[in-house]
Amino acid sequence: MGKQLWKPGNMLYPLPVVMVSVAGTHGEKNILTIAWAGTICSDPPMVSISVRPERYSYNMIKETGEFVINLTTKELAFATDYCGVKSGRDVDKFAEMKLTPLPGEVVKAPLIAESPVNIECRVTEVKHLGTHDMFLAEVVAVHADERYMDENHKFHLEKAEPIVYSHGAYLATGEQLGTFGYSVKKK
Repeated sequence: MGKQLWKPGNMLYPLPVVMVSVAGTHGEKNILTIAWAGTICSDPPMVSISVRPERYSYNMIKETGEFVINLTTKELAFATDYCGVKSGRDVDKFAEMKLTPLPGEVVKAPLIAESPVNIECRVTEVKHLGTHDMFLAEVVAVHADERYMDENHKFHLEKAEPIVYSHGAYLATGEQLGTFGYSVKKK
């Protein structure tokens, strides 16, 4: 069994697929789907999203310096795809997908009520990288849906059935294989 040599490319899969909600300076709002999102620091808590400058939401993020990352689920898979292929220039994605905008606690961008986790973010830096610009942002608030809390207030995201993105496909997450440190845990 051999390996094929491919040209350099992004092969870091699967990726979290998120719906990013934004608000403009004139009251407009939109949702864009992003698979290029990630954690970049834990203290202070920081994330990044990469967005093409021609995307409708790009200028809203650039002007306001705010956005909300909304985690996606099996139930939200259709809306996740729709919000990635339709432009907010042409359609109100909240209305079309029957998603509920909720006011943020800190930022003006709306949360998506149907998402199990909403992460309010404030941009600290923009890096121009080629086809995409990366928005580095500090996490300023996190909202977790109480439906996924147990009696000890532990959050169980797996019960929301989160999805990931890989090579053009949305995939459900599977069974738990272990927990952090299980490989060295004493028996």
